[in-house]
This record gives sequence, C-alpha cells and structure tokens, in this order.
Amino acid sequence: MSPAQAEFRRERAPDATLLAQARESFLPALGEAFSVAVARYDDVLFDRAERAGASQLLFLDGMRELRRQREVIVARFREHMDRAWRALEDGEPLSAEGALSGQEAGLSLVPEHELESRLAARNLAAALLRECKEVLARLDRRLAWIAGGDSLDADSNPVGPEHIGVAVHQAFSACELAPEVRLVLIKLCERDLAPLVARLYEGLDQRLVRAGALNQPQATRAPDRAPPPPRPAPQADELFERVPEEPNAGRSWSEAPVEDYSPAWAARFMERWAGQRSAMENAAAAASAATGAPAGPGGVLPNDPAAQGMLLEALHHLLEHSRELRGGAEQAAGTIRNAQGQQRSLSQREMLSVLSLLQATPTATLRAAIGDQQESLSQRLKSEVLANASQLGLDPSSARLDPKDEDAIDLVGMLFDVLLDERDLSGRPRELIGRLVVPFVKVALLDRRMFVQKTHPARRLLNALAEACEGNQGESAAERTLLAKVEEIIERLVAEFNENLAIFMTLEEEFREFLEQHRRRVEITERRAAEIQRGQERLEQARQRAQAELEARVEGVELPRAIAEFLHNAWQHHVTLALLREGDTGDAFVEAMALADGMLDEVAEARSHVAGKDWLQAWHPALFKVLASVGLHGDAASAAIVAMSDTLQAVATANPQMEKTLPELPAVALPQPAPVENSPVDVAGLGAEAQEFDNADVEQIRALPVGTWLDFIDKEGRVQPGKLSWVSPISQRLLFVNRRGVRFCVASAEELAVMVRMGRLRMHVADEGAFDAAMQGVIDRLDTVLATRGAATLH
Repeated sequence: MSPAQAEFRRERAPDATLLAQARESFLPALGEAFSVAVARYDDVLFDRAERAGASQLLFLDGMRELRRQREVIVARFREHMDRAWRALEDGEPLSAEGALSGQEAGLSLVPEHELESRLAARNLAAALLRECKEVLARLDRRLAWIAGGDSLDADSNPVGPEHIGVAVHQAFSACELAPEVRLVLIKLCERDLAPLVARLYEGLDQRLVRAGALNQPQATRAPDRAPPPPRPAPQADELFERVPEEPNAGRSWSEAPVEDYSPAWAARFMERWAGQRSAMENAAAAASAATGAPAGPGGVLPNDPAAQGMLLEALHHLLEHSRELRGGAEQAAGTIRNAQGQQRSLSQREMLSVLSLLQATPTATLRAAIGDQQESLSQRLKSEVLANASQLGLDPSSARLDPKDEDAIDLVGMLFDVLLDERDLSGRPRELIGRLVVPFVKVALLDRRMFVQKTHPARRLLNALAEACEGNQGESAAERTLLAKVEEIIERLVAEFNENLAIFMTLEEEFREFLEQHRRRVEITERRAAEIQRGQERLEQARQRAQAELEARVEGVELPRAIAEFLHNAWQHHVTLALLREGDTGDAFVEAMALADGMLDEVAEARSHVAGKDWLQAWHPALFKVLASVGLHGDAASAAIVAMSDTLQAVATANPQMEKTLPELPAVALPQPAPVENSPVDVAGLGAEAQEFDNADVEQIRALPVGTWLDFIDKEGRVQPGKLSWVSPISQRLLFVNRRGVRFCVASAEELAVMVRMGRLRMHVADEGAFDAAMQGVIDRLDTVLATRGAATLH
C-alpha cells in the first residue's frame, strides 16, 4: 500500500447529491457481495480441512468461528468502508495505510501473524489495482472533484482497492482464527471480490460521467496553479536512471509472457551480428576477388533459418573461432580436430554415459576447478570427459568430441565460470551451485534450446537456485533453512536426472513454492524493520519534545534538588510516554504540562517566603499519576510527595538544612536516540570537502519510489544491494533493507548524496536472472578473446 497519503485540499463546495448517489451505487452492493462470499467460506474451510493434514483441527475451528462471527465480520467490513466514505465527505480522506498500520496503537511490536494478515491485505489491494488500474485513475479524479478537492490517490480513495483490503483485514481481525486460516480467507476474498469490484468500478465511473462529474478531467485544473515543468529525459550517464529490481514487476518470479522466449542478451547479440553480417560478406567477397578463390561460408550467418536456430548457429561460429584462436590450450585438451583422421567423435550416447558417471561421482580435479576462479571449467570438463571415456572401454587417445557437443560443454563451462565468479557465491553456496555443472552439460546435449528459450525449465531452476544462494551465508535460521532446501533440490537432481528433462520442471515447481514462502517471510521481516525504525524515531521525537518542554520551563531557574530530580526523571519519562500514546493533544500530556507549571509556580512562591501553605496539595492527583507511571505506588509515592512538600517548606522558611531528598525511584530507562547505523560509508568520518554533495542528487534520491534498489559500495569495493523500504515521515530519513529484509542502512538524502559523490552509491541495475546475466558474460568474454587475438569482434 501507499506509504503516504496525498494532501487533499478542498477548492470548492462538495456536491452532496452526487456523493450520496455514488455511495449508494457502490457501498451497499460491495457489502452485500462480501456478505454472500463469507457465507460460503465455512464450506470452503471444511473442504480444506479434509486435506489439511496436521492443520485439520485449525481449519475446523476456523469454520466454527466463521459461522459464529459471520454477522460481526460483515458488520466490521461495512463499518470501515462507511468510515472511509464519511471521511471523504468531511473533506479529510482517511489513509488506508494509516488505518491498516494502526498508528494509534503505540509502540507495541506487531505479532508476526498480524504482519502476515496485513501483507495479505496489501496483496489483495495490489491484485485489484492491477486489474482496474485505468478506471481507478479516472475514479480518483472524479471522486475528488465531487468532494470539492483537487486530488485523491490510491491511499485515500474511499472505495479504492487499498481501503477494500483494509476492510477485509479488519473484518477478520476480531475473530480467533489460526494465521493460516486467516490468510486463506483473505485470499478467497481476493478471488471472489475481484470480478464484482471491477464491474462496480466501471458502473460508478459511468454513473459519474452521466452526472457530468469531470467529463474532461484534464481541462479542469485551477488556472492559478501552473503545472510542474516536465521532467527532462534521463541522460545516458544519469546516475539514478530508473531501473526496476525485477524485469517483470508485479508478476510472480517464475512467470513470463508465453511468447517471450528470447532472452535480452540474445536480442542484443543478434542485433549486432546482423549489423556486421553485410560487412563480413563484403570482406569475404573482396578477398575472393583478390585471390581468385570462391567465397566460403566460414563465419557467415546462414541466410534464412528460424530465429532460435539462427542464434545457435551464430553461437557455434563464435565458439569455433574462439577455439581456433586458443589452439594451444585446446590441443592439450585433445579437442581440436586434426589432420591425422585417427580420432573418432564420441557418440551422444557415449557422452551422456560419461557425464552420468561424473554427475554421480565428480572427480577431485573437477571439484577443485569449481572452487578455483583461475581455472577454466570448460577446459576441465572436456579433459574429464575424455579421460573418463576409458570407463566405457574406449581409448581416450583415439577419441575426440563432436563439434556440437564441444559447443555445449564450452557454453555451459563458461556460463558457470561467469556465474560463480561474478555472483556473490562463496563457501557452501558456491559448492552447491557448482554441482549443477555436469547436469547442465547433459541438458545442453539433449536440448540446445536451453540457451535461447527464456522459459526453459532448466534455466528457470538455475535462476531460482542462484537467487536463493546469492549472498546467503546461513547467518539466520531462515537462510539456513533456504540453503538446506537448495541442497535437497540439488541432491535430488543429481540422483534422479538421467535423460528426462521433466525432473527440472518438477523440482522447479517445488522449489518455487518454497521460495515464495521464504519471500513472504522476508517481506514480514522488512515490515518489522520499518515498524521498529518508525518506533525508534517516534521515541526520539517524543524524548526531544519532553526535554524541550522541560528546558523551556526551567531555563535559568535554580530548582531545589527534590523538585529537579522529579522533573528530570519521573515527569520527563511520563511526558515522553504520554506523547507516544496520545500525542500533544491528549489529556495526559495537557495534565503533565499543567503539573510542571503548577510546581514551578509553587517553587517561585516558596522563594518569596510564603508561609503556612500546604505545598503541592492541589497537585496530589497528578503527582500520583506521574509517580505511578515510573512504578512508584501507595506509601512510596506518598513519601516522595511529602519529601517534595517538605523541601518547598524548607525553601519558604529559608532552612536549607530541612530540605528532603526524594526516596530512591525505580530505575527508569528514558528513551534514547535511535542507534547510529553502520552505513557502508562513514559519512561522519569524512572530511569537510568530501561532505559536499550535489543538490540534484539529493532531489533525485528524495524522489526514489519505495522498492527501489541501490548498490552500496564499501571501502573494500564490495557491492551490497539495498532496497528502499520506508521513508520516515518524521525525519525524512530513508530505510534500506538487504535481500533478507533486515535493516541495512538508515540515512538522510544528503548523506546518500555524499555517498554518490564519493562513488559509494549507484543505481542497482537488475538483470533478467542468473542464467541470462551469465550468458551475457560469456559473450563478452568471447568478444575479448577475439579482440585480443586480432580477430573481428562478432558482438
């Protein structure tokens, strides 16, 4: 849901008639649809219980609770929707995010099941928003117009998906339901309400159009408000060019358009190849004319093959030319075709048999190559295949690799070289991913489409496993569980994969489900990090306010010791808590201010030697409240009040020796400032010159949407991606979390701009998965080989 609500300003009188018509056309129908849906859910829970295994009793209990509380559930749903609508009519639209987060709930940590329920409500809202984005954009404008305002947004539209999500969350929040049952119910609401809500939106929009509500939305802006200047198009070198973390935002990690088979690296590769094709043909023709020899096809792309075959053929030529340039090394590996004609190519059956042996029992040299960044995996793989051919009764010296099989080994070997070297894979994760090398060579032999089909199950499995392993050192229980699942999947693949590629689809689907559960836990951790940071900042804000209120009253005033101790300890702590719980308009805060002022007035009277007064008598109720807030009750609290009264009497009679000290108060831990984060760049330790920053960078940072990923670079050059998870409405500081959802860095826009200037911060450029990124690295490395050997670069 939206992190903040857009400001709503009334510019004209609301159209009460249209507001009433809009309400009656939407809210009753929505409430009735929710009621009908909930009436069916007890049967759904009963069906789920039959196949819920160990959770059967939870679903049966949920079914009974749902039947018992059905009317309450529906009433709470309607109540929130009505409340949101009334807020719009009053000119103060209700923030859905504020209602969901329960900003009035103080500082108590939210239970995990509550966070899961809120996350499910947000997912419900996101699903509805995706389905109805265009009509909602129109309704935001039309509803704002009839309410007399200038704009609404997703967070403040009273009938928008976000408020519907909040209403669903609150409807079930009062029920005693197991967390998994509650999540099932919210998911059912998403399924059942979505079609009807879409129709209601369209109907409401048409009704408002017929009533003349902002039929020309773009032409109704107030003339005295000039539109903002258009944002200039980002330059190629602009630091904060918008790049999303995921290429298919809003889509499940494994989903891709059915027609999108070609990966991005392949498109770039073929585009460059096609651009150089005519030049290569012209060069070949010129050489033929000069020498009188016919122009051969070597290195020239075939004329009219299908796109995927065309790409594979282009890759074959690139690999073949690269092997020729690396002739010495290839000769040593025994893989160059030579003129003797005494070697025969291994058949595919023989190749697969040798690879199956290596898959089941990898040699020590192959395992060592996986852990050695300096050794070429493709060269080691080819050597191992030829060396292990003897186990099939073949003479390794008389065998060689078929060129197409050699392509497969080269591509897979280089792909894993790039993957292991350029991803954050070390220790156990590197070892686990390395065990996939031999199975993927077998896949490449059986189905070369793996290299060109984005939806191939083998590459999807590799993408998911690499994502789970990257940067995962098992530091938390969740990470260790994830690594254990990765190991289980790889063990099963190594044990069960023969020549049937269906195992990749099975394992990918199983691991996808597990990874989605892990991501949900990460989202909950991220939410908790934001709530903790918000709580810390509210604590600090309240502490500073309480301290400022006290300092404003006692500045230049010499207080008796007992009074000073009370105000600086118990009273300041009480005010801090009052601000946190109720704000500065609450009764507790107002009473505390009156108490401090009254006590200081009595101190002034005592210094004027007023005699015979019963000191602090009028303030006893307030004093007892303050002392109770720090754990002092009954006789102990009375003794503290007597000590302060006696002290004022001693001041009035000018007998300082008669002043009393307060009884020892319970240890009170006053809120402390939020801890300083270990930022990847120590801004405070930089020199004055280095702390300068570009205001343009500051503005760009402030404009970053929540969910943006940045790369933080530490002093050793290590890159650590961080996701913008929350922006404080109090301090405007930005909270970043790592891939585990754990708080990673909290900094102001100015501090981050300093990091940009120091080269320690940049925009995170997302790739299309580990497989595609590694393939692009393979092409780049082959280009480098060709360029350094004086060959024409093909990419």
